[in-house]
Amino acid sequence: MSTDYQTAREALGARLRELRTESGLEGKDLAAKLGCQPSKVSRLQNGKQTPASADLTAWAQACGRPDCEAELQGLRAGLEMKQRHRSWRRQLAGGHRGRQEIAVRQTDATKAIRGLEVSRVPGLFQTPEYARFIFDANAEFRGIPATTEAAVEARMRRQESLYDPAKTFRFLVCEAALYHRSCPADVMAEQLDRLYNLVGQRRIELGILPFGAQLRRTAPHAFWIYDRRLVIIETISEELWLTGEDDIQLYERAWDWLADSAEYGAPARRLIGRARASLDLP
Repeated sequence: MSTDYQTAREALGARLRELRTESGLEGKDLAAKLGCQPSKVSRLQNGKQTPASADLTAWAQACGRPDCEAELQGLRAGLEMKQRHRSWRRQLAGGHRGRQEIAVRQTDATKAIRGLEVSRVPGLFQTPEYARFIFDANAEFRGIPATTEAAVEARMRRQESLYDPAKTFRFLVCEAALYHRSCPADVMAEQLDRLYNLVGQRRIELGILPFGAQLRRTAPHAFWIYDRRLVIIETISEELWLTGEDDIQLYERAWDWLADSAEYGAPARRLIGRARASLDLP
């Protein structure tokens, strides 16, 4: 659990303790009014357990302070916000491998993945060499341990899910990603060849958003949708993990609108082939 999340939970717990103390109730007395074990009261006010919304409503009423419920719910909402924001500095403190293992587990637990990539090839479609350059560059940029080989191994293991008949993958890739190179030309050529061969495969839908496409909605950043339960967005400083129904519906709409402008099948292959030819390699 992140330090900022735990600190915020402890702050909420301290406020709960303060309300209990001001009401003149002992922990066991409050537990009786709440209909729970004294150990739960202890965990909540010591920041050892995250309270449910109903816990806060009951706590405020039991302490004779229903006017404080909105304050408590606001503190809990702040907790949820901190849980959604996952700092790269903390996640990658020991290198990339740990985060890649999380990606493997998320993919294993998902039946349908939809994604948009703006400036690079999706990790699920990357060749080992392309992934190696991505990881090496990011490690240098962030000043973190270079656990590249272990990270590449995990990423390749994750790609085994592409052959799982129970899963589907629908990805949109902006044409710019076919030209942006963080690797030598020969590595990029191999990567584009892999993309070319993925077009039309069973359970994989790969659409390319051409430079000249008219879009109902622009593509400001990459995002991945896991079933209908989670959206993951990467920024330079952190990841956002969104699980709210409204958020998921919004990103589904964005994906659908963009998908309407994508090229698939033979036209997608032509766009990939054109980018491959621009490398001027055999």
